[in-house]
Amino acid sequence: MDGIDRWSDIHQDLLKEISKRFFSYDEYIRLGLICKEWRLKLPKTPNGNQIPWLLLPEETFKNHCYEDEEIYHLMQLPLANDETLDTHALKEEHVYHMMLPDMQKQNMVIRGSGHGWLVMVSISDGSIQMLNPFTNVSLDLPPISALPSIVKYQPDNHGDEYTFWDWEDNLSMLDSDSIHRYHVWKVIINSSPDDDSKKLMAVAIFGQLNRLAFYKAGYNRWVEFPTRDKSFEDVIFFEEKIYAVNRYGQLYEFDTKTREEGLTGGIHESRPPPNVRISPYTCRYLFGCDNGSLLMLIRHVGRPRKTKECETYKFEIFELKRNGKEWSKLVHLGNNILVIGYNSSAIISVPFLSKGNQIWFADNQTELQSSSRHPIDQDIGIFDLDDGSFQRILFLVKFFCPPVWFLP
Repeated sequence: MDGIDRWSDIHQDLLKEISKRFFSYDEYIRLGLICKEWRLKLPKTPNGNQIPWLLLPEETFKNHCYEDEEIYHLMQLPLANDETLDTHALKEEHVYHMMLPDMQKQNMVIRGSGHGWLVMVSISDGSIQMLNPFTNVSLDLPPISALPSIVKYQPDNHGDEYTFWDWEDNLSMLDSDSIHRYHVWKVIINSSPDDDSKKLMAVAIFGQLNRLAFYKAGYNRWVEFPTRDKSFEDVIFFEEKIYAVNRYGQLYEFDTKTREEGLTGGIHESRPPPNVRISPYTCRYLFGCDNGSLLMLIRHVGRPRKTKECETYKFEIFELKRNGKEWSKLVHLGNNILVIGYNSSAIISVPFLSKGNQIWFADNQTELQSSSRHPIDQDIGIFDLDDGSFQRILFLVKFFCPPVWFLP
């Protein structure tokens, strides 16, 4: 009995180190159930669990009878050494039901994920909010009306609530529903506000021209970047800098050690990767590596048959070494996986998996976000760089809204 008591008094830091070895969420929950003292010491969010989750919308599932709550589902993909990975339909043992009442109340769409938080935009009022789905803690960011492209917001001017700079840099007017759904494409954050909310920074890709806006704790508005360039497809925080890439593959670099007057930086001296097709059917993503290198992943999407939705058929990876000026083609990721989708991009080291060198991808079709007309197939799967094979996931399940990645 004395031995059990001593285990319950284990130091909190040591228990956290032990918890980092539990990579499955259900195993992490069981760890906290060993005794009350352990449950109180463990973080609600499993900080050692880096395996990405798919956040699945409720509409596909049968009704679970949770009244007045929006039910989302976190699906954790099985580890690579598991016996089977069901690619046809959802299996209940891999799905955890989460009630997110704010998603229903404000009619939210997800526009970002990282460090254990979701970034959401309210279709109802245009507010932008961060939410930790494990703790249900939320944090407000400046709303859409505080973006640099918005000139005036008149909520009582029905049908023309927003006056904004359009894709031709002309003043236009548009209804609030369209602006709230499609004016913010992606939001990233530099860290979890749980660590230090005063150091929180965020970047948004916004507007009809896909420009960049910056937020820092204490700001009341989004600040436009020193470049008014456009057509940005991805942006990341990496080594106290912000890197962005546009649809032509041009890299941009900005310093996050900002003065009060704003950011500094602009076009990076490197040229875009050579011999890469530029079209509406290619998407670019950025990643920062532990060795200081940058990776650019180019995703090629096509329609294999007239009756099929667009799906991914090819990936290309390029590396820019620290202080380098030229991108070189990369054919192997080592013991890493790249996770990409509309809302996020991340590189994850997976020493606990038996298989790295993969790309886990979710749909990138922005226009399908929040569509409520017809459920459609999604472009979700795992690409193996070793043999060039695609493993499609949930390809017989139709969704009204695209599933998105949730990155712990």
